[in-house]
Amino acid sequence: MLSIPGCPNGPLSLERVHDAVKTSGVIDAEVQATLVVDSDGAVAVGMHGSPTILIDGRDPFAEFGTVPSISCRLYRTANGPQGCPTVAELIDVIRADDR
Repeated sequence: MLSIPGCPNGPLSLERVHDAVKTSGVIDAEVQATLVVDSDGAVAVGMHGSPTILIDGRDPFAEFGTVPSISCRLYRTANGPQGCPTVAELIDVIRADDR
């Protein structure tokens, strides 16, 4: 997970990622949290707003045409816009990547 320092959605996102990994049954997953402090860093790691969740280096939630940035990010979820994906949505992308 990538986030900027002090991102209000960073802790919840990290918690949801851990919950999703545990629930998904994928046993070889490694969760890392990385702080990104500037635009150059965002470009280098592919951060599309804070927080960004990468699965094997890919942002499965990025919308077409989104450019790397250190801005705040909202996710379109089944429950409306939120600061991070739901655990169920994370499980879906984890399992899809594991196939």
